Parts: sequence; structure tokens; C-alpha cells
Amino acid sequence: MRLYTCLACSLLAVAVLSGFACGGGSEPAAESAAEPAAEPERLSPHESVSGMVGEANITMTYGRPYKKGREIYGGLVPFDAVWRTGADEATTLETDRDLMLGELHVPAGKYSVYTIPSTSEWTLIVNKVAEQWGTRYDEAEDLGRAQMSVSEASEMTEQLTLSIEGGEGASGSLTIVWDTTVATIPIMAH
Repeated sequence: MRLYTCLACSLLAVAVLSGFACGGGSEPAAESAAEPAAEPERLSPHESVSGMVGEANITMTYGRPYKKGREIYGGLVPFDAVWRTGADEATTLETDRDLMLGELHVPAGKYSVYTIPSTSEWTLIVNKVAEQWGTRYDEAEDLGRAQMSVSEASEMTEQLTLSIEGGEGASGSLTIVWDTTVATIPIMAH
């Protein structure tokens, strides 16, 4: 009897160590510690956009939510309140040269970007804390604010889109487009 008990224990140990469940099933054991769990797919894909304005290389990284039939400005994104200008983590702006965003001087570095949308103009906020969750905004950490002009797009844009466009010489622009709204601020590289 003892021999059968030891044999049964040995077979059970082999089955467990080989990664199979009891009962003769063929299901593998749980994911091994050597394989990291896959990051869950985001509802809003993240993207980095870059552009040259004069000699300045500027990169913005942001989450790109979709409209999905929702009312965006004045609905999902309230008027006259700080918005993370994207989804998930705070949108970031990184520049290798000093810039002027409108009338705001921005030294070379990495920052988070927020906006305050309203019906007639927007306020762009550059915050000194670059790596943060989008809703953890702290006004005390602001580098500064500048006004953006707002216009209506000729067609609807389903997914939030940011772009950096170079112009003549050291000038260019930052543009935010979503739904039928276009917000723009001039950029001047030093």
C-alpha cells in the first residue's frame, strides 16, 4: 500500500512540475514568471509627433481619443476648465532649444501641456512636471500660460490630432484639431 501511495505522490509531483493540471487535462500551467504580462490595449492610442521650427526639434506625445459620436467641447471637454489635452498621461512637449509659444518663453526641456478651451479662445498651459497622470495637474507647477486662437474646421476630425508645423525662418505653429475645432498658437525658436 505504501508503494502505491509513494508512486501516486511521485506522479502528481511530475504532473505539477511539468505544467499540467490534475485530472489528466492538457492545460498548461499559468504564465511563467519569465514572460511579462502584456500591457492592456489602450482605448486611446498614444502617438508622438515631431517637427522642426527653425533649429528647434519639438516632440509632443499624447493620447488620441476618438469622438465616437459624443459632444466634445462643452460636453466631454468642459469649457473654461483645465483639460489634459488628450487621454491618460499628460500630454508632453519636449524641445531641444528655447521657444516662444505665443508670448510664453519656454526653455529647452520637457514639459506637460494642458489647455483651457472656451468658445472664443483657448489658453495653453505649460507645466514643469512632465511625467504625470493627466488629471494630476497642479497650477503651482506652471511654467506659464499663453493664448491660442480658435477657428472652425471645414470638416469633422474623428480623432484628436496635434501637429507641429515649421514656417519661414524660425517661426512655426502648434495646432490642436478635434471634432470641428482648430486651436493654434505660433511658435518662434530661439
